[in-house]
This record gives sequence, C-alpha cells and structure tokens, in this order.
Amino acid sequence: MLHAKIVNIKEKKISLSEAEKIISSSDFGASIYFTGTVRNQNNNKSVIGITYDSHDELVLKSFKEIYEEANQKLNIQNKAVFIEHAKGYLNLGEISIIIAVACKHRDEAYILSRYIIEEIKKRSPIWKKEHYADNQSDWLKGNPIVHEKN
Repeated sequence: MLHAKIVNIKEKKISLSEAEKIISSSDFGASIYFTGTVRNQNNNKSVIGITYDSHDELVLKSFKEIYEEANQKLNIQNKAVFIEHAKGYLNLGEISIIIAVACKHRDEAYILSRYIIEEIKKRSPIWKKEHYADNQSDWLKGNPIVHEKN
C-alpha cells in the first residue's frame, strides 16, 4: 500500500499523525517515521527558510516507481508506505518530507525507509531555494535525473 502526495504548504501542513493513520495496522510489527526538516545552517550560511518547488506529476511517478522497485530489489512485499513532500516556503524546523513505513519486521522497515529517502534524493524532481539571514537566496544544485536503461 502506497500513499504519495505533494502538499502545498499554503493549504495544509504535512504531519506525523496523518502518516500514522495511513500505515497503522496489526499486520505489521515495525514502523519507521523519517522526517526531513529545515535546518539553520548549510554550507557555512545562516539559513532562515527554504522554498520547495517540484514537478508534481513526475515526483509522484518517481515515488510510485521507487515503491514498486522496493518489491523487486529489496523483496519486501508486505508493507505500507506513506510519502508526503512539502511544496512552498518553510520556516526553520518545519517538516519538508515525511516517509513512514510499516513492515512485518524492523530490519525490513529500516532498509525500506533508507532506500526510499536515498532514491527520492537521487531521482525526484524537487528543487529547493535556500533563504539566508543576509537577505540573499540560492537555488541549490540538485542531482541530474538519471534514466536507467533496461
């Protein structure tokens, strides 16, 4: 089961309680909740906020592909996955992404959670613009989208 969404911060915040509602089940013995938050420093600059932008359709497609690949590469068939990423301006400490996974066993949950965040960072067209205390801002360099040949 996969829940995947891009959340416009102007309309709603992403929250752990929503993730818990989606992945909670007595079918699973282990749950992992990963949150990414806006931190106050990056590359020796004082950060005051981040604006996230994305190609929503392609991001959701990448989330689905990552989920499906986990079936094959990790052989974790019975799982629940919640992925939400923020779009818009976030202040320090606010949550930009939640990845929540539930599996039968803890080792599966840890492996799956790590796999999902690493693949999102590599493959999903999400961009971030950092805003600094000196009133400057910069779009951060991302990873080029790589298409694997079959």
